[in-house]
Amino acid sequence: MATIRALAFGLVFVACAHTAAAQPLRPTEPPRGVTLPLAEYNRLIDLASRPPEPAGPPVAAILAGAELRVRVERDAARGVVNLTGDVLRAGVSRVALMSGATLLEANVAGRPVPLVADGQAHAALLPGPGRFSLSLEWGAPLRLAPGRASFIVPVPPSGSARATIDVPGDQADVHLSAGLITGRTTTAGRTIVEATLDPGSSTEVWWSMRDSAPIAAARETRTLADVLTLVTIGDSDVRMVALVDVTVVQGTPRTLDVRLPAGYELTGVTGSSLESSDHRDGAIVVTVADPAARRHQFLVSLERQHEGGSFQVETGVVSLPETQRERGEIAIEGVGTLELVAAERDGLRRMDVRELNRALQSLARLPILSAFRYQRSATAPAVLALDVTRFADSGVLAAVADRAAATTLVTTEGRALTEVRLTVQNRAQPFLKLTLPPGASIVSVEVAGEPAKPVQGSDGTRVPLLRPGFRPSGPYTVAFVYLHAGTPFGKKGELGMTLPRMDIPVGIVEWEVFVPDNYSVRPIDGNVIDRRAFPDAVAGASAGHAAESRPSGIVGGVAETVTVAGDSPRVEGSAGSMKQQATPPSQNVIDLQRRAAGVLPIRVDVPRAGTSHQFVKPLVVDQEAAVIFRYKRRS
Repeated sequence: MATIRALAFGLVFVACAHTAAAQPLRPTEPPRGVTLPLAEYNRLIDLASRPPEPAGPPVAAILAGAELRVRVERDAARGVVNLTGDVLRAGVSRVALMSGATLLEANVAGRPVPLVADGQAHAALLPGPGRFSLSLEWGAPLRLAPGRASFIVPVPPSGSARATIDVPGDQADVHLSAGLITGRTTTAGRTIVEATLDPGSSTEVWWSMRDSAPIAAARETRTLADVLTLVTIGDSDVRMVALVDVTVVQGTPRTLDVRLPAGYELTGVTGSSLESSDHRDGAIVVTVADPAARRHQFLVSLERQHEGGSFQVETGVVSLPETQRERGEIAIEGVGTLELVAAERDGLRRMDVRELNRALQSLARLPILSAFRYQRSATAPAVLALDVTRFADSGVLAAVADRAAATTLVTTEGRALTEVRLTVQNRAQPFLKLTLPPGASIVSVEVAGEPAKPVQGSDGTRVPLLRPGFRPSGPYTVAFVYLHAGTPFGKKGELGMTLPRMDIPVGIVEWEVFVPDNYSVRPIDGNVIDRRAFPDAVAGASAGHAAESRPSGIVGGVAETVTVAGDSPRVEGSAGSMKQQATPPSQNVIDLQRRAAGVLPIRVDVPRAGTSHQFVKPLVVDQEAAVIFRYKRRS
């Protein structure tokens, strides 16, 4: 034994010597050292002496299990979810509950739980650490299709999820889009299935119903209709617009049958409660968007041609044959000058146009010539017979100005600031065209007391006007101010001034020119007349204008007599030989001075002291009012 040990030791020694001889010898490496500050050394020693901190939980909370109970009633599914789980971290943690459903209530042991909604996802704020048990109540709409019903079950992201689903019908064939049905029972005309669902998913539940239960008889539909019809007699056509108002008394009608009068072409059917319309021979079938609504309103537009001129026509109206009671009103309007004869017949009764329904009055755009009311019966449908005689139209003025008051302030620099105020009666003219004097520019425009923006065209300036059907209904004021840059005054000379040319007739123009006090000015030429030459005419025009603007209720029943005395005014020669004494300025001059000082967006050094010269020009039709002054500086 000792011999064997010695032999083994010798073999090991020989092997080690051979290995050492095969490897090269390495030089001896000197020891290394690291120099640290004392504070860093102490910090490392302190860290080495501390015990390691335990790692926290990877998630804030977990859901262990979910138990769902779902019951389907009528057109909705409602369910209760019982959730159990653990909050792993200290403090308040956010726990995801479900997504894709309407959460009705959430509580823990009968106490409400604070919830957070992020889009369609719901989460609860729970304190921890510790276990919890939640009760959630949710709801989802039922999707109905022929022979099939379905709804979506929101499954919480728990470890396991089991469900009990209760649907109507004792032979319901229930299916799941994800999960496994583990049991099925039938009791009291309902089917109850037990299933294991896929956690964290939205599972669709659907089933088909066999015809085992008797079908309830549909309720009879009963409706009431009011038809408001506007008939417009045009130059070559007859247009009819019917506003149909249907009230549902019983049932839920999906469609409504509307009968159209013969000879008309349908041009449109509109209504906010309509889904679609189908035009058939002599009738249309309208489909309502919400059958459960108790009221539906829509507008039917029709038209037919006629030969023009005078004609006779018998026309029916839009009606609803299946309605229980239908009544209506008819208003007739016409384009141009015509005579209308429409007699009462077949249940039509004439009515005062002022008693028409307000909605029907708002549809009219022309004066209503005649009006009827009726109530349709099965034996006597409403038929309207019209005898129309048309006359040639005579030309009328589109717009006219009763008067124009112009006020001009002249500065020593030769600049003139002029305000023109017109009393306008407009029938159909869209704008007032002005031709300003050369070098003049518009400063401001007002129409019926409101600021307006003029438009500059190649042939003049256009001021917008108000027309009938808008506001106001009677005469209104149009005012504009323009600035004219002239030649500065010298010691003496001549100064010519003109008012703008307007494209509407003006009954009378009153013009007041205010010149600086340090100049002696007298008119020598022009087409205007000294106002003092016609004091009675100007005063009468002013009085007539005041009477027109006075309310009719104040002067009602008063007989007015106007006496015109003829006396030729004495005018000394032509306009060139007129001698006019200076008169004190009127209130118009004072108002324009104030506006130039603080309102108008320009700087004009208007004179505060001066003399006023007043002129008139009656019946101005597309003509300029002009005057030429001769001036001399006062010493």
